[in-house]
Amino acid sequence: MQTQAITLNQLHVSPLNMRAERKEPSLKKMAAIAANIIPTVRERGILTDLIVRKNNSGFEILAGRRRFYAAKVIENERGEFPPINCDVRENLTDADARELSLIENVAREDADEITCYETFSALIHEGRTVDEIARTFGKTERQVTQSLAIANLLPRIRDLYRSEELDAGDLQLLTMATKTQQRDWLKLWADNEAPTGHSLKGWLFGGQAIRAKVALFDLTTFGGKIVGDLFSEDGYFASADDFWTAQDEAIAARRDGYLAAKWPEVVVLERGAQFPQWDFVKAGKKHGGRVYIEPTRTGEVRFHEGYITQAEATKAKKKGKATDAEDAAPQAAVRSPITKTMQNYLDLHRHAAVRLAILSRPSDALRLLIAHAVAATGNWTVRPDARRADSAAVEQSVGESEAQRLFEAEANAVRALLAPAFDEPDDTAVAGQGHHDSEVTVRVFQRLLKLKDADVGRIATFVMAETLAAGSAVVDAFGVHAKVETRAHWTPDQTFFDLLRDRDTVHAMLAEVSGKKAADKLVSAKLKDQRAALASAVATSQGWCPGWMRFPATGA
Repeated sequence: MQTQAITLNQLHVSPLNMRAERKEPSLKKMAAIAANIIPTVRERGILTDLIVRKNNSGFEILAGRRRFYAAKVIENERGEFPPINCDVRENLTDADARELSLIENVAREDADEITCYETFSALIHEGRTVDEIARTFGKTERQVTQSLAIANLLPRIRDLYRSEELDAGDLQLLTMATKTQQRDWLKLWADNEAPTGHSLKGWLFGGQAIRAKVALFDLTTFGGKIVGDLFSEDGYFASADDFWTAQDEAIAARRDGYLAAKWPEVVVLERGAQFPQWDFVKAGKKHGGRVYIEPTRTGEVRFHEGYITQAEATKAKKKGKATDAEDAAPQAAVRSPITKTMQNYLDLHRHAAVRLAILSRPSDALRLLIAHAVAATGNWTVRPDARRADSAAVEQSVGESEAQRLFEAEANAVRALLAPAFDEPDDTAVAGQGHHDSEVTVRVFQRLLKLKDADVGRIATFVMAETLAAGSAVVDAFGVHAKVETRAHWTPDQTFFDLLRDRDTVHAMLAEVSGKKAADKLVSAKLKDQRAALASAVATSQGWCPGWMRFPATGA
């Protein structure tokens, strides 16, 4: 370090000076920059040495830009200005020069904060560490990291803050944005549609800003990305889908824990559905109290332990069972997941499968025929089963099933055997379809006399199948006896999935098809999403059949 008097024409502002312009400003601009010190320089000259270092074009100013500009303005006024005493520094690296410029300028005048941040960033590129910068400038490492995050924003965003068009809160939120998001946000800003404040946070995270602290799962094992907010204690999940996959697994684990602790029932509400506590009464575990798990849209999960409905409590009180709310709680009612229309769907499809099985077991069909005649049960009058469907969708589903198609083929074959007994082929009666005339009965009898025993047995077998009552206990009994495999001629169709109304049942089915882990990832998802996942899983499974459709029938 040495002091040297240097003429103005040998001096220029270093590009490493934290206040350097991209090009030398006009004299007018110089006067504006140095306005508050020009009177002193005119009167007394430059009292404090400039700090410079040598370069190929003379000397570059690292500290003292305003003093230099003041001297240039006065030189223009007077035609001359004496050489300026300069502190010439040698062997300075660029990082040393940047650091020295910032130190000197901060000491003399409050620096523009964005300029400070940009200088910190330049120092990092020059090899300085966060710790070194923090110690040099008397800041914490967190403060330096915050500054670096702001310096990493696109220049246009930093300029908006400089011009006070963007407030500090939004500037800080944008540090969590990717470069692509920053560019997209600037496009929206240009169209006066850029989100700010709370809306900006939601925009950054795909409409749902979920804080890391609401997670029920271990964040250290989470495979997704968490974006840290350097300006608060919060972190946010970059992907709401990734969060909910892990959160649902954790919810399912909590549910399993409650069930293991012998709670009668644990209800996981659909995501975003509110638990209406005012409609419930507190009740202990031994009095049938349920646990309700309430996943909110913000990701937080609330657990409501020990509740029954007001209606259940009122019903118990009317029976005089108790006097207080807890004692009034009846044992939690077991509600069937099978709706009336679903039961109809199941009955008809199971009926179709068993009728087909009867066709292949004529000796059993004959015995069943005799049992119907003796006991006068079911449809034995004799008439075909009406198979009434509760909806057009169920009717279409059964009508398009393979079991129904094969049965119709056999019906046509049986009608062909009996056709000579009727005046017109289309009038062929099977199982007493409205033909009670004795003459017709004689003709049928005469026709049967001409047929081989095997054909007669075939017709008898068909009549038994045709008259089997859908939804009856006989269907179950024969299905078990014949070891009927429903999936041999039935595939779960859209009607089946549409008729599923109970979320717990769909979850159990999904767990059976895809495994508990996969099902638990959707434990709080909407019913329609669970049904879609089940349909997708069933489509790739090998012959899955719900317990309702098996023989003997079991739970879902």
